[in-house]
Amino acid sequence: MTGSSSNSTCTAAAKVNKHSRSKSTNNYRSSRGITGAESAASGSTNNASRSSGGGKEEKDGGVLFYVNKSGFPIDSQTWERMWTHVAKIHPEGKEMVDRLRIAANLPKPPVLSVPNFRPSMSVLDWLLVVQNYMKTLQYNHTGTQFFEIRKTRPLSGLMETAREMIRVSLPIKCLEAVILGIYLTNGLTSMERFPISFKTQFSGNYFHHVVLGVYCNGRYGSLGMSRRPDLMDKPLAFRTLSELIFEFEDSYRKYLHTVKKVKIGLYVPHDPHVFQPIEWKYLVLTSSRVAHEEMRKEMEKHARDMRMKILKSSTAQSPIKERRGKSLSPRRRQVSPQRRQVHKRDKSPATIDKKPAELSTLNDVAYQIRI
Repeated sequence: MTGSSSNSTCTAAAKVNKHSRSKSTNNYRSSRGITGAESAASGSTNNASRSSGGGKEEKDGGVLFYVNKSGFPIDSQTWERMWTHVAKIHPEGKEMVDRLRIAANLPKPPVLSVPNFRPSMSVLDWLLVVQNYMKTLQYNHTGTQFFEIRKTRPLSGLMETAREMIRVSLPIKCLEAVILGIYLTNGLTSMERFPISFKTQFSGNYFHHVVLGVYCNGRYGSLGMSRRPDLMDKPLAFRTLSELIFEFEDSYRKYLHTVKKVKIGLYVPHDPHVFQPIEWKYLVLTSSRVAHEEMRKEMEKHARDMRMKILKSSTAQSPIKERRGKSLSPRRRQVSPQRRQVHKRDKSPATIDKKPAELSTLNDVAYQIRI
């Protein structure tokens, strides 16, 4: 989204290690109040930020941001780079940074207790608990993503990252929230989880966002984090997947964003030890190439296919293929015997892209996060 988040609260720093704290850690969470400048940054600011050295550097919406690759405790280079970047993007600049870093009596940061699922809880109750836990962590406005999320990493490795998020209790962004949401809902086998990603345009710049879609008892909803309250969690109340996606599109219009592309993944396994990556973009729909009604049909076909896979093939999935919106042609009916077996009850034309399997790479930084 464009612009900064209003009324951001300042909290004390989080404990980053069982035995020690990183430098000026008590100032860490105070930077939660730092506003996220999502409007396009000037070239001079970007060049200066690049020269600060160290770590991974990304852009979204024309704005520079960093990813902490040093782990915890955060090393001094990443720490200083974060504060230098904060001084550039915060309205009060270096004055605010200096005030926080020399403060002597900042309150000790709380480490949040992990929510516990009780048998008496319904799925709706647990989703509310999980979302409230992520909201309590707060959204990260520092311009430095604290946890590195590599999309090609196996699910078991990403669950280790989720445990680290819980341990250090630092603010998170939308991609981190998806991984944390998966971890906290692994025990609910009656509910399915899958990633939903958006690419939007505003004022000539492109922005990216991702949420965790959820499905249970014939209803769809979502979990997530965003600067905007209507671009994160949605109630488990939508009868179809397309209704949920179009609800997000309506929310984007309130902020004058145009949705350019929607990517929908596959169900994420509930076994946290699975050594396979998450499929982030099984279905890719480009709004400019696909009519609204056709998008709806494609999303409903994708939702039906996912449900049928759960019913018919619970132990293994067919090889990952990518279906792209307008590239689907009704004339391309020839499918592999494996896919035909999985979808034998689906009488609609089975049309897939014959492009070789693709996985996200480290250069695919679409969701290293600005919304």
